[in-house]
Amino acid sequence: MQWDDLHTFLEIARQGSLSGAARALRLTQPTVGRRLAAMEETLGAKLLQRTPGGFVLTPIGESVLANAERMEQEALAAERLIFGGDIKMEGDVRVTTVDTLATAFVTPALVALQKEHPDINVELAPASQALSLARREADIAVRVVPFNGNQIVARKIGAIALNFFASPDYLEHADMSAPRLISVLDDQSHLPEATWIEKQFPTGTIRMRSNSREVLFWSAVSGGGVALLPRFLADQDDRLVRVLPASPDLRRDIWLGVHSDMRQTPRIRATMDALIAAFEENAHRLDPEGQAGPAS
Repeated sequence: MQWDDLHTFLEIARQGSLSGAARALRLTQPTVGRRLAAMEETLGAKLLQRTPGGFVLTPIGESVLANAERMEQEALAAERLIFGGDIKMEGDVRVTTVDTLATAFVTPALVALQKEHPDINVELAPASQALSLARREADIAVRVVPFNGNQIVARKIGAIALNFFASPDYLEHADMSAPRLISVLDDQSHLPEATWIEKQFPTGTIRMRSNSREVLFWSAVSGGGVALLPRFLADQDDRLVRVLPASPDLRRDIWLGVHSDMRQTPRIRATMDALIAAFEENAHRLDPEGQAGPAS
């Protein structure tokens, strides 16, 4: 059996679809389908069953899964050792972060990095779902939640302050005894943003949900209701006003993480340094009141 075939099987099992696996593997959907078909023909057994809801593991597929995951871990460990020993200030660096930070802070830092090191190629993937550093879905991650795993080296690089904003037009006509709220989807209902807005507006009703912070921002600007927004975006925007001026900020710590095998690679180290410097330089913009308000 070829590792590429097992890798394809793993991603189809994880994603539940050929298209999802193709995106994860950076292949075409027909290529992914052909690999699965060829592997199953070689084995003489079905590993995955297509259903209306997507691909699911067959009993033999469930048996193979654990072995394939162990092979993946070994392959990734070897890959990290190879790339971790690369001493050139060139090559690819894949960075992932939330969309709130990607546009205003991460992108300018990476462009500045490339001016100094033009042979570093950057891929920036804003993602609402965390990409795996262990599986090398990303080399560096900037998140507003702490990292798990003893192989991940993490550092707090700042904090972001959020408060409640709405458009002047909405506030002029709204019944604030029962306000319209804009919040995250149910799969992020455990986050401090979700619990904080419901605590501050217990009589409100959530009328718009999205895990994209850009969508939350534009929903508030468009008059959709009250949203908990980053102050660096909302404070200077005359299309928004602070709903509860006396309310303390909700603060979310910002963390940078990298796999321990990769952190000394020069291009990874240079990218980390550029990001850390950018967040330190913009600390007051991100968190105007410093330590004020409840922390996440």
